[in-house]
Order: sequence, then C-alpha cells, then structure tokens
Amino acid sequence: MIDGALPYLRCPNCQESLHRAGQALHCARGHSFDMARQGYADLSAGRLPHVGDTAEMVADRADFLAAGHYDFIAGALTAYAIGGLVVDAGVGTGSYLARVLDAAPEAIGLGLDVAKPALRRAARAHPRAAAVLADVWRPLPIIDGAASMVINVFAPRNGPEFRRILRPDGILLVVTPAPEHLRELIAAHGLIRVDPDKQARVREALDEHFTAGVAETHERELRLTAGEARTLIGMTPSARHVPVAGLPTTDVMVTAAVQVTAYHPHTERSTSSHSGGLS
Repeated sequence: MIDGALPYLRCPNCQESLHRAGQALHCARGHSFDMARQGYADLSAGRLPHVGDTAEMVADRADFLAAGHYDFIAGALTAYAIGGLVVDAGVGTGSYLARVLDAAPEAIGLGLDVAKPALRRAARAHPRAAAVLADVWRPLPIIDGAASMVINVFAPRNGPEFRRILRPDGILLVVTPAPEHLRELIAAHGLIRVDPDKQARVREALDEHFTAGVAETHERELRLTAGEARTLIGMTPSARHVPVAGLPTTDVMVTAAVQVTAYHPHTERSTSSHSGGLS
C-alpha cells in the first residue's frame, strides 16, 4: 500500500512532501500525481524515454519466478534484511521485495519501475509494499536518507541517487550475472556473453559514492522446460536477437550464477577524502 511509504516520498517537481487525497498524491505547491486503480502511483513527472517490459513479458517472468528457479537469489537478499524503508530499484513484479519484507516484519517496501504491467503486480506483491512509476536514471522521488536498504537486481544503477536516499548506515545490495550465468544457453543460441569485467565496471561506477563490502557468488543448476528456457532467454539482453526457430523445444539444464555485492555509503569524511584524491 502506498500509505506506508508516503512519509518517505517527495514531489518529483519541487521535492516537497506529499499527501494523499483519494486517488491522487499532492504537494503543498499544487503538483498532483494520479494513482492507478491497481494501486501504484505515477511519480514519473513527464514522458519516460522507455516503458520497460510488456504485459506478456511480465506474465512470463512472474511464472518463471513463481516456479522457484531464482529463489536462491531471493534467499541471498533476505540474509541482509533489516527494518526501515527497503527500496527495490527496478522492482519488476515485486517478488524479491516481497521476500525481503517477509524476512523483516518491521520494514516498509517501496518498488520503483518504468513498466506499468510490472507495477500492477508489484503493488499487490506484499501488504507492506508500495509501487511507484519512476525512472531509476532520473532523480528519485524519495527524501534524503530515507532508506535502510536499496536492492538492485539485474537493473540500472544510479549511484548518486542511491547514495542520497540511503541512511549513512544503510546498505545497497547489487545483483549482477556472474561469468558462468546461462553458459549453456549462450553456447547453444549465441546469446550475449556476460562481460568478464562486469563486476569491476559496476564497482568503478559506484566507487565515488560507495565502498564495496562482501561479494558472494551464488550458483544453481536449473532444469527448465522448453517454455521456461524461452522465457529465460527473453529476460536477457539478447531477447530480440535470437531467432524463434532456434529457441529450445525440449527440457534443458542451465547454470544460473550471480554475484551479490553489499555496498556501504561513504561517510562524509571518506567522501571528502575520495573526492579530493580525484581533483
């Protein structure tokens, strides 16, 4: 529900606090934002450059996740679960956020995404979860220092904004594919390979605002039906480049491997020292 997250939200136009009146959110300066009947709020503040996944893609992904294939990723995230505001940047269907909230009974969840079909599901994913239409690449409609945790699973990373919305003692959990991820499908169907330097590039991109802490690789062997394998291919950057005729038609065994890295915000002292070193 949006009400639990409302104290942490701000107007995307003027950064004033928001209050709810019926099916809309308002700020003191008169800006108004509609809430969809499915429960999510539109705080995009203008046309978005992209709209994310289609309803069909979201349905396929929801079925794939409901089958438990990526439960090991959710389990890795719940190991860090804490109270306070948990923000899922790139929330998708809300499955990972829901699992974290289950593990932290006093936490409030807030999922951000650009895909309306995903947000319709995320808004109903958990009684303590709110969903907001917002572009992760833009300034986030969240007040400074609101979040105890930000989770980011296979989604864009906005380092400056993640740092701004996190408490000084907060944590950012980033999930990225490991080099072995989907190696069987990559070999059989010519999918884009995971960059072996991806982890280093992610750390470099976040380095100005965060210190990398524990990094753990989690790997599972998945037995997938042909339909599930096709869905999984559709969840990769190669989705639009794989010929339909070449998609799996029988059950397959697939390696799923991800790295979960915990990042900690720089303190004011370390931020100043880091910035000085770059000047």
